[in-house]
Amino acid sequence: MTTPLTVQTRREEDTVVLEAVGEIDASNVSRFAEALDTATSQATDKLVVDLSAVEYLDSAAINVLVPHAESLHIVANPLLLRAFQVSGLAALARIDEAARDGNH
Repeated sequence: MTTPLTVQTRREEDTVVLEAVGEIDASNVSRFAEALDTATSQATDKLVVDLSAVEYLDSAAINVLVPHAESLHIVANPLLLRAFQVSGLAALARIDEAARDGNH
């Protein structure tokens, strides 16, 4: 069973942060894509996509991230790093491993 996805956007000084919690897959990727498009339009300087609380994502989520990759700073759960490397997203976007305690 898929863990429900929650997505929220907040502003921290000159940075827009899009935070996702749960799992991102074909069943809910449209909600994630819409939130990413909105956050991208709101970001005047920096956009951080916080995936530190995402335990699983599939190729649908990666496909949503790729068109925005060069303008993103992704903070990722360590479980996701291999998928980003294999997909090539790691070569396109700045991706940092989330701190173990959930703070970045």
